[in-house]
Amino acid sequence: MRSEELKYRITFQKLQSVVNDNGFEIEEWIDFKNVWAKVANLHGKEYFEAAAVQKENTVKFVIRYTDGIDADMRILFKGKQYNITSIDNIKYANKFIEIKAVEVEVDG
Repeated sequence: MRSEELKYRITFQKLQSVVNDNGFEIEEWIDFKNVWAKVANLHGKEYFEAAAVQKENTVKFVIRYTDGIDADMRILFKGKQYNITSIDNIKYANKFIEIKAVEVEVDG
């Protein structure tokens, strides 16, 4: 993986409890970290495995290794939301992380 392949900006968000103006506790998505990423659609065997479980809108993100990223977060990319389905610290080298995420259909 070369650094110049990380050319898309993505935002990780995590769900946190916050107190609203009325004093009630609500859950809200809060920006956690903005990073550069390589973004690719699944193809070949990966695509067919995802399609078999109705996850055709799965996208693969590769980022530099970053502490604190977990599967309870979501990703914002080009105005769309993605729920994380898997995280792989590639070869346990703490250099790059491959994340697979499913696009969330937002009712508009």
